[in-house]
Amino acid sequence: MNTQYQLVTSAEELRHAVDELSNAQVIGLDTETTDLDPYLARLRLIQLASPDGVYIIDLNKFADRDRKRSESLAPLRRLLSAPRPIKIAHNAKFDAKFIKHNLGVDIVGLFDTLLASQLVSAGDIEERHGLEAIAGRYLNEAVDKTERLSNWEFDLSQAQLEYAARDAAVLLPLRERLIERIKSLGLIRCAQLEFECVMPVVDLELAGFYMDKQRWLEQLAIVEEKRGEVANELQEMLGEGVAQASLFGPPRANINLDSQPQVTEALTRLGIPLPDSTRNWKLQPLAAQYPVVAKLLEYRTMQKALTSYGQNVIEFINPKTGRLHADFRQIGAPTGRFACTNPNIQQVPHAAEYRRCFMGHPRERRLVIADYSQIELRILAEFSGDDAFIKAFKSGADLHKVTAAQVFGVSEDQVTKEQRDFAKRLNFGVVYGIGAQRFSLMTGLGVSDAENVLRRYFATYKKLDAYLRDSAKRAVDEKQARTGSGRLVKFNYDPSDRQQVSMTQRNGKNAPIQGTSADILKRALRLLNDELRDTSGQIVNIIHDEIVVEVDEGESEEIAEKVERAMCAAGEEYVQRVPVKVESQIASEWTK
Repeated sequence: MNTQYQLVTSAEELRHAVDELSNAQVIGLDTETTDLDPYLARLRLIQLASPDGVYIIDLNKFADRDRKRSESLAPLRRLLSAPRPIKIAHNAKFDAKFIKHNLGVDIVGLFDTLLASQLVSAGDIEERHGLEAIAGRYLNEAVDKTERLSNWEFDLSQAQLEYAARDAAVLLPLRERLIERIKSLGLIRCAQLEFECVMPVVDLELAGFYMDKQRWLEQLAIVEEKRGEVANELQEMLGEGVAQASLFGPPRANINLDSQPQVTEALTRLGIPLPDSTRNWKLQPLAAQYPVVAKLLEYRTMQKALTSYGQNVIEFINPKTGRLHADFRQIGAPTGRFACTNPNIQQVPHAAEYRRCFMGHPRERRLVIADYSQIELRILAEFSGDDAFIKAFKSGADLHKVTAAQVFGVSEDQVTKEQRDFAKRLNFGVVYGIGAQRFSLMTGLGVSDAENVLRRYFATYKKLDAYLRDSAKRAVDEKQARTGSGRLVKFNYDPSDRQQVSMTQRNGKNAPIQGTSADILKRALRLLNDELRDTSGQIVNIIHDEIVVEVDEGESEEIAEKVERAMCAAGEEYVQRVPVKVESQIASEWTK
């Protein structure tokens, strides 16, 4: 397929192109770059497609050495930052990052075909969402990507230019097909939420998060030493099950501590009643009774920290900015939750020793760390309409203490710390569709005792019980669930497989809650991004219900208020029956 295109190499040609494109309702937008990192690579081409053809803007012809470059590119900036025409891009975040870094403008009026395809697929993990895949799926059209990895630095071939033009032109009919699907599935509100979140994520990734390399290395050395000590202790404890102890000192098992079969065999030899697997959450209830299990869990925590958050994190520090610029995927899970890679700064260990390595930079900068208080439980109260649950939140009482008093049959002032912790695990477990068996494993209770606890719990929160049962039934009957924004999550399962049915019921309870929490965070990012414009504040990290903003010290108090206000406003769009609460603190280091 030949696509008509015009190469734009002068200010006059650019003005003409922008005049023509400004009359269109929608335009396709794509870019070609010399590499993937906007700080280390160059933006070479910007392709803008209308039904009449494609304009390919060669930014090499508007080089930095030309003092009039800024002035000559002004029409392009105006076009991109105007709400109309709508700009269609595939994985718009990538193009928008390069455009923001090079031209200094936000792209306004975005339609992202990647996000739209993910929304329409509703969590189907079998579907792929690259441009080639979705053009084939929705247009029955082949998109040849062989030129994608060619050299975009120097003179461009006709094949490269034709490739660049096709990638922009195909977005116009693709949007039409995706809009049909979005409307038919009732996803308009959710799609708008996602598209409006693109620029906040662009700013988040461009800002990066500062990590003190020296502190990080010092922390790793401490953990490595401690891990060695714990490993030796664990080997000795496991060695107690060896029949013939050594004559020359305490017995050692000398097993591979990272091998599930070897660990299972060693624990069995010690007479420990193991569940059906040695995954951490299944071993946790045994830790209080068996010190060797507690030691194993301690070892695993350190090992995971070192393998996931070791020297490799330092390799991601950008040589130009000195910061970590992680990759945040907006729809990283079927529920709409973000995922983060390269590196995953959403899951840095909570221990202060790790988190103190992340800070405001330069040193006089501060971090505003704000998180929603029990947002998933508040969403559950909203959706279930349970009077007792709602009353506890409205009164400002400690929900976990209220629950403990009901479950244990004591007054609130008699609730012990252990009882409150127990109730806390129960409250959050309910959000994840916990059953008696899982609760038994979490707490060490017998299954019948766990059933009695859950029975008393749901006797206290009757509408909560009805809502969760209905959610589970709907997931099985309709094979889908919805979040507050209307996001669709589909379930595929074998009705004859009891385990799959049970998992679908559990996901049916959890998906609307977790997904609405994700909706709220995305809405908060959009509102907060607007609030932070023309301030020193920039969002540097997000963790499901937490937002971290870096700010000049002098503005920290004012911006903390803005953060709380924006986050509460976002929550209140989805949760009206109970108050939405945000807690924030100002610190020089990332603390929890």
